[in-house]
Amino acid sequence: MPTPALPTRATPTPSTPTPSTPTMTPHAVDDAARLSATAGFVREQETSVLLSRVLPGLDGPELRALTDRCRFAHAAVLVFPPDEHTLRTGLAACGLPADAKAQPSVVVRRRLAARHHRDPADLEVRILRPEVRGPAGEQRAVEVFALTVPPGSGLSGIAAEERRSDHEAHLAFDVSRPDPLVLRGLLASFARHGATADGGGYNPHEDGTVFYFGAPADTKTEYRRVELYASGDHRDVLADHLADLPAARPERAPDGTPSARAQPAETLLRLLTGAWTTQALATCARLGLVEAMDRHTGTGTPELAWSVGAHPQSLATLLRYLAMLGVVSEGPDGFRPTALGALLDARAPGSMRPLALMYGGPFYQSFAHLTHTVRSGRPGFEHLYGENHFDHFARHPELAALFDQSMASSAPMFDALPSHPVVTAAAAAPGRPRTVVDIAGGTGELLERLLTAHPALRGILLERPQVIEAARTRLSATGAGGRCDYRAGDFADVPPGGDVYVLSRVLHDWDDDRCRAILSHCAEAMPRHADLLVVERLLPADGTPSLATAWDLHMMCNTGGRERTAEHYARLLEDCGLRLVGHTPLALGAHTLHARRA
Repeated sequence: MPTPALPTRATPTPSTPTPSTPTMTPHAVDDAARLSATAGFVREQETSVLLSRVLPGLDGPELRALTDRCRFAHAAVLVFPPDEHTLRTGLAACGLPADAKAQPSVVVRRRLAARHHRDPADLEVRILRPEVRGPAGEQRAVEVFALTVPPGSGLSGIAAEERRSDHEAHLAFDVSRPDPLVLRGLLASFARHGATADGGGYNPHEDGTVFYFGAPADTKTEYRRVELYASGDHRDVLADHLADLPAARPERAPDGTPSARAQPAETLLRLLTGAWTTQALATCARLGLVEAMDRHTGTGTPELAWSVGAHPQSLATLLRYLAMLGVVSEGPDGFRPTALGALLDARAPGSMRPLALMYGGPFYQSFAHLTHTVRSGRPGFEHLYGENHFDHFARHPELAALFDQSMASSAPMFDALPSHPVVTAAAAAPGRPRTVVDIAGGTGELLERLLTAHPALRGILLERPQVIEAARTRLSATGAGGRCDYRAGDFADVPPGGDVYVLSRVLHDWDDDRCRAILSHCAEAMPRHADLLVVERLLPADGTPSLATAWDLHMMCNTGGRERTAEHYARLLEDCGLRLVGHTPLALGAHTLHARRA
């Protein structure tokens, strides 16, 4: 990529060291010039003008919409200083803060490692974001990736190739108020105007998700890559973005020919080790590793081994693997959990530890019988345990409790449900208090959210007798418990007379015939004015990658159920005297389907 033109006002003053300073090496001079040009570019750009240049063809309304949702934040450059002093001197020479904080760069390190067939552990890439101001005083940054390459280093070849190609040079826009809907809309806009997915990743060190694009062929800037940055963990959206990458894209040699060490074999090898990841996470949860770590300073391996009762050397191997996954990070004082790893803490709100234990336990074992499922059409779980999922858990209370806890671990998918129009309308309706009936609602995680958000609502929880007491205890500890009734029973016992009925993650457990029976019980109980909300993952109609595709395999192997498309659910509802009004997305790949009596 050609180096962007250096703005006039970024030219160093005579009192400032310039790229021609004799004490600098030729490579340092090149890095200094690239860094200075990037800083000047960032200082001059206006977001709306830059977006129109990056994505030619943006019309007025769409350009305004994109400008409202994201802002130009930085331009990036990868440099290779021989030492820390040279890096800091180079920043100062460009009028950038020389004391900018450095953090590990997860995404660029992985990209460099893949391009140059190196172990990521050999590439200590840091990221610095010295601040600059835009033309109207906006706060921006120059994103500096730095890989230290001392004279004579074995990394010199990487530095030379990267300086020539400038693979990591890119423009970046920060997403305002990121949520899954906004992010998916932005990604779709970029794709519609010719931008192509070019990787991305989640950085646990700063709790942010990046989405990289190749710029459209007719882009009007010198930059060939564009980044959207969203604060927080958006790996569900990222998974769909990465799915747009060409499968097993081969690496290219400098002359453009396919590399002898192309990617398909390495990609397959990484896929084949997925089971190791599941067990590493489950072991982390079983040992209580996260709970034993000091969140602020870290905890050394010997102390951790003593605390959790583990063999020190074996634990060290596990910790290295968990660090590679981004679950823990290693510092001078030992290991501490990242934002990702903190979700395995049993004490954390919304802890996903029960999911790790379930997926690394009974469901992991049943997946060993997936071949049986595919050949016979019968769940691997039944083949392994001799009975279906629900009967087996009913006979093992400790597993039943773990299963209920694991269902609650996915509670973030419920965040948007209290604001669903059906729920808000029921809460605002005049006259008698409206009632929400949660069918097979587990320990009441969803019902609690609805009743807490809307004090005017009442609730009824229908569940198995062995779950009711746990739900009663849980809800009684909240302000919602006094407005909730409990009914022990099965699907034939759906209480009549409710205003809003909820079936959350129920139908995917069953085949179509059983689903029709469940929906028929709901239709019979529902008054003419009542609404039904169904929470499920939806298979995409066009076959694009989705979390629902993975869960479809999981349900087939473990319960004999399945995920379905919206059209499939519409047919099931119609068979039972109900009609699908519409559906809206939720977190974690889920959707809310709204149905009413036909």
